[in-house]
Amino acid sequence: MERRTIPVAGMSCNGCEENVKNALRNLEGVTRIEADHETDTVELVAEDDVADDDIEAAIENAGYDVTA
Repeated sequence: MERRTIPVAGMSCNGCEENVKNALRNLEGVTRIEADHETDTVELVAEDDVADDDIEAAIENAGYDVTA
């Protein structure tokens, strides 16, 4: 298991946080998700084999931007 912190732009409320969390829940191997629109971050715990590209795609498909 690996803890990851991902910067996400576009979250402005608790509803946005829920949208991102719901998108990431669909990824197999993701076990814990915390989204915070005030800090523009998502913290998650995932299996080592969950690809960063898959996480980024799930967030972007939910309508938000992963920032570097």
